[in-house]
Amino acid sequence: MSSAQALPIHVDVVSDVVCPWCFIGKRRIEHAIALAPDVAVALTWRPFQLDATIPRQGLDRQEYMQRKFGSLEKVRSISERLTAEGEKEGIGFRFDRIKRSPNTLDAHRLIRWAGAADVQGAVVEALFTRFFIEGDDIGDATVLKAIAAEAGMDADVVGELLAGDADVGRVQEEIGYAAEGGVTGVPCFIFAERLAIPGAQEPATLARYMQRIAAKIAGENVATANAPA
Repeated sequence: MSSAQALPIHVDVVSDVVCPWCFIGKRRIEHAIALAPDVAVALTWRPFQLDATIPRQGLDRQEYMQRKFGSLEKVRSISERLTAEGEKEGIGFRFDRIKRSPNTLDAHRLIRWAGAADVQGAVVEALFTRFFIEGDDIGDATVLKAIAAEAGMDADVVGELLAGDADVGRVQEEIGYAAEGGVTGVPCFIFAERLAIPGAQEPATLARYMQRIAAKIAGENVATANAPA
């Protein structure tokens, strides 16, 4: 493998941590990476809010979901389908444990800081697990601090940052950039800033896109290296 081919392709994953399809999408992109061992991949998690109007203290989950989908029967139907999809990816969704629908702005701030600490993947995984499996309120600063500590971050520093407005504007700007770039739903996988693939696609599909982009970039790098000065 040439040095050009060994360079990782960057995949930006636009997601929200209260989106069950994003949790499924996380498993599928991880599986896709395993299916394409010849391609080095660097994942970065980008923010999106499915509902930025939720107050910072969150809302009662059952009331919110009933209002959003019209009836608890429809909510149950959706949950059953998602549970079945999650099982295929090894995710044991426990929607019955979720008591609050949080505003995810602070969770996205934590994900941003986790990127600087090189533990972004672990923090994203913990946020999904805490919310969808354990039923924790991931809008609560105490929960976010615990997640940070488990990932090796300084929980006291994270707590101080969460208590203020650090990076609120930056996260909101990123969300705005995603919308301006045409992202209307999540997850959305952006390969090397060239190709955006919406939805929790199957691993084999994602792997094919990664291989195509990697081959294209490698070819361009070789052409550039061989070009006359």
